[in-house]
Amino acid sequence: MNNTRENLDMLRIAVAQLDPVMGDIAGNLAKARVARAKAEQMGADLVLFTELFISGYPPEDFILRKAFVEACESAVAELALDTADRGPGVIIGTPMARESGVHNAIAVLDGGKIIAERFKVDLPNYGEFDEKRVFESGPMPGPVNFRGVRIGIPICEDIWGDLDVAETLAESGAEFLLVPNGSPYHRGKMERRYQTVLRQLIQTGLPILYANQVGGQDELVFDGGSFCFNADKSLAFQMPQFTESITLTEWIREDEGWRCQQGEQASLPDELEADYTACMLGLRDYVNKNGFKDVVLGLSGGLDSAICAALAVDALGKDRVRCVMLPYRYTSNESLKDAADCAETLGVRYDIVPIAAPVEGFLSTLAPMFEGSESGVTEENLQSRARGTILMAISNKFGSMVITTGNKSEMSVGYATLYGDMNGGFNPIKDVYKMRVYALSEWRNKHVPQGAMGPSGEVIPHNIITKVPSAELRENQTDQDSLPPYPVLDDILECLVENEMSNAEIIARGHPAETVQRIEHLLHLAEYKRRQSALGVKITRKNFGRDRRYPITNRFRDR
Repeated sequence: MNNTRENLDMLRIAVAQLDPVMGDIAGNLAKARVARAKAEQMGADLVLFTELFISGYPPEDFILRKAFVEACESAVAELALDTADRGPGVIIGTPMARESGVHNAIAVLDGGKIIAERFKVDLPNYGEFDEKRVFESGPMPGPVNFRGVRIGIPICEDIWGDLDVAETLAESGAEFLLVPNGSPYHRGKMERRYQTVLRQLIQTGLPILYANQVGGQDELVFDGGSFCFNADKSLAFQMPQFTESITLTEWIREDEGWRCQQGEQASLPDELEADYTACMLGLRDYVNKNGFKDVVLGLSGGLDSAICAALAVDALGKDRVRCVMLPYRYTSNESLKDAADCAETLGVRYDIVPIAAPVEGFLSTLAPMFEGSESGVTEENLQSRARGTILMAISNKFGSMVITTGNKSEMSVGYATLYGDMNGGFNPIKDVYKMRVYALSEWRNKHVPQGAMGPSGEVIPHNIITKVPSAELRENQTDQDSLPPYPVLDDILECLVENEMSNAEIIARGHPAETVQRIEHLLHLAEYKRRQSALGVKITRKNFGRDRRYPITNRFRDR
């Protein structure tokens, strides 16, 4: 079959929903070649890759490095030469340096050359995006003529914003739209994508194929979930979330225009499964892409460390996870048993390293300086810092990355010890509020997420979920000694962090004024801790770091 035939009435487009590695330009080129070969075996005329696939997304300030951009363009030129074999054409994302500046671009490859270039018009500059920092906006694009078919190729934000890029493409003769995306996950994002595409479909009257990247990149997780709506608003196909996939779609030219034939209809995970899988995939890719052979974490017998241990085993397998119990005089027998039970259930290596000697050593060394002062938080934090030091020593000795385990509720109000339990390279639950940790733990005990390497059944002992949470840094301590009940705390925090509500609005929800004001104060006060905390997977609309950027030095309080 001659795949370069013109004036097609049928077009087979392979959607490559893949996991590129940031900066691995040679590796991403090799991955693209493998995908194209597979697509050719499937009978594809064209392969659609995602936004900035060759470089990885988001490349951030690498775009300012001339050598980086040149290496990306060289890789695309190599791939273009491959298309001289009369096999499938290619649409692939890459940075491009032109007289107008460096652009977030796509290249269309066919017949051994680059037949078209298009530049992203609407550069996002909100939340996790700051593309205006490094890219120049492109001009309004026209359709690309691929083998006689006029295809509109708006890039990601070009269909999300208000610049009417899709409408311009329709008015200039595009027959359908293919949209390469780098759209990261947060809870509820798939519905927003559907609504965005349907809004553009109504404006243009054209079928729209939405292709999305998959995989973890630092704190972002790209969840794939590529799909297509036909002009009649029917869902032509739906690819799975959180997994690499290459799907062949078949397009037929009818009297009314092009139509994508019914194809794969993957079922999408519910909210709990999606959140858990995002945390798992984010951890897996961070560890693997950064070259760590395994991980270590402190297993305290509490819920947060237990779910992090489960996530680590699901992400990496039990042989790459090491758990350490670090008991002191306030560690209860219940916690010792719960931690041991959890480790046994997960099948991980489990060590017990008592911290009495280092803690007492610190106290003895500091006794002359502390003489006459009351024992309190400082002495409690010495326990946490001794644990953090031991975990970092294990990391240093064996090359294991330390997983830190603080949830979003704790990170919000500073209920964590800097250089203690905050030590670590990555935190899979950093963006998960405590009540969500409970829900995800219950969910995981009943389900095994797709792609998980851990066991089925109850992986987090029931007693860990039901017992009163405690840091166990003093006798009879509970979290609620210092914090409001977690349902109250989480609601106030979500109002403050995700929704940027005023204190008056939060008080109107039924929360006591003094509680709201105290939590707001703690939230601002803990900013300096969060700046020094490990990265963690983004699963909400507004995570700490990329999304929420507040100054550390700050005296404003909403009174």
